[in-house]
Amino acid sequence: RIKRSQKTRKKIAELGVIRLSVHRTNLHIYAQLIDNRNSKVIASASTLEGEVREEIASGSNIMAATIIGKRIAEKGKKCGVSKIAFDRSGYKYHGRVKALADAAREGGLEF
Repeated sequence: RIKRSQKTRKKIAELGVIRLSVHRTNLHIYAQLIDNRNSKVIASASTLEGEVREEIASGSNIMAATIIGKRIAEKGKKCGVSKIAFDRSGYKYHGRVKALADAAREGGLEF
């Protein structure tokens, strides 16, 4: 997984765009908008946030990933980010990762 993620990140760095990085564990899912040029995190969202925890029963399902996708899209729009590259961190593009990406697209981010 690490080798796959490194290849993806190298290509995204060549493109020079902001990336939406996803990390998932057995209990939670995390998303960050990262600017590689300045090495800064622009926005982040996770199932550990208080507002999100009130809405969900579990942080490790597709519903939680959808909420995080919408939330990161809202935060990105507030910061003026619309065009991004999706960094799935070596995870397969299905299940929670796909749900997060689809929700971010619906929220207004362009991949």
